Amino acid sequence: MQPFTSLTGQVLVLEQENIDTDQIIPARFLTATDFDGIGEHVFADWRFNANGEPIDGHVLNQPRARQCPILVAGHNFGCGSSREHAPHALLGFGFRVVISSQIADIFRNNSQTVGLLPVVLEAGQHARLLQMDGEDITVDLEQCEVAVKTADGNTDSWSFNIEPFARHCLLHGLDKFDFLNQAEELISAYEENR
Repeated sequence: MQPFTSLTGQVLVLEQENIDTDQIIPARFLTATDFDGIGEHVFADWRFNANGEPIDGHVLNQPRARQCPILVAGHNFGCGSSREHAPHALLGFGFRVVISSQIADIFRNNSQTVGLLPVVLEAGQHARLLQMDGEDITVDLEQCEVAVKTADGNTDSWSFNIEPFARHCLLHGLDKFDFLNQAEELISAYEENR
């Protein structure tokens, strides 16, 4: 997993509320035994017509979409089933951060486990980001802040919360197994002294 410390990049906005995991990655794409190429199917039913052709004008089909590492989505993102394929698909498409005013717990946990940073902001801050499609912002996991340039050239910084263990793993590019492997000597010493 790639470490995440700070990221500055363009925002891609999907204003829809209640985007569920079946919309993120439809069930017909869950049969793969690994996650290689799964990003090609992210939001497939939104991006492609019944013949599999790209839908003209959809924001996710615009060339800039693949250059936007930060997805700002409507309220209650990632609801629905617990499929871990959803955060893998978003990563595979090119997103490293998802920001909303509410993110479903299971989706949030699955995201943190695979290296996708889920950020929940207050409603007013989130509403402001929904108006910033294509603009650059900074998401800093070390400081747990989102920084946004203001019209007068200053910067507004908004804090967000993340569970300390998930933050540690994301900062160091560790999944839970990597974390345990790093602690092998400490675990062995503990077992010997029991």
